[in-house]
Amino acid sequence: MSKLTEGRKEHSHSDEYNWIPDFVYGGIDGAVTTFAVVAGVAGAELSLPIILILGFANLFADGFSMAVGKYQSDKSAIEQYNQIRDIEYRHIVEKPAHEKAEVKDILAGYGFKGKDLTSAVDVITSNPDAWVDLMMRNEFNLTQENVQPVKGGIVTFVSFLTIGFIPMVGYVFKDFFGTNDDQTFILTASFTLFALFIVGAVKSKFSVRNWFLCGIETAFVGGFAATIAYLVGYFLKGLGV
Repeated sequence: MSKLTEGRKEHSHSDEYNWIPDFVYGGIDGAVTTFAVVAGVAGAELSLPIILILGFANLFADGFSMAVGKYQSDKSAIEQYNQIRDIEYRHIVEKPAHEKAEVKDILAGYGFKGKDLTSAVDVITSNPDAWVDLMMRNEFNLTQENVQPVKGGIVTFVSFLTIGFIPMVGYVFKDFFGTNDDQTFILTASFTLFALFIVGAVKSKFSVRNWFLCGIETAFVGGFAATIAYLVGYFLKGLGV
């Protein structure tokens, strides 16, 4: 086995999969879309069975669709990265002078000059992994993201179902709560907006934004989408019935 092959295997190693981002975004989409469906049907003043049918249909169909989309997106990103990376490994073997010139141009852009530039180029090009990584980042603006398509799809689906079920709680357990239609919708809205706030606050861990503002924004977006759906259902109620 060549050193280049060994280097490529070591370079392809990834850290442990971080499931939290996929859970957060799957949960937000699940809560928002299911809440919007429930709100639209509630606005049309349709019966409880119809609310449950449409709500659960959206929950499973959209959840599956989003999971498949996540899987395909991550898989495509990995395939694209690996394809371009393999080409770059081949280039540094087949035309090293040209590739070294590109490294020199990149490092010069960072302010390296004279002997420092020559030394930096020699150091970088002495390590195939560092060489290819520099080219991937600066020539193609690509980095090796820690994604696992299968796990990402599963986590997204589970999150969508788990958080997306919250807008259904008030209607599934309506008899238990003993609420009328208006009270059930208010209860559902309260549960959902609170869940969106929590998920939005968790989402702030992946940005520099304030957790409270991020939570409020996420809840607002979900509430706004549900309001639109409710109004559409309200103005179209009775149509075709």
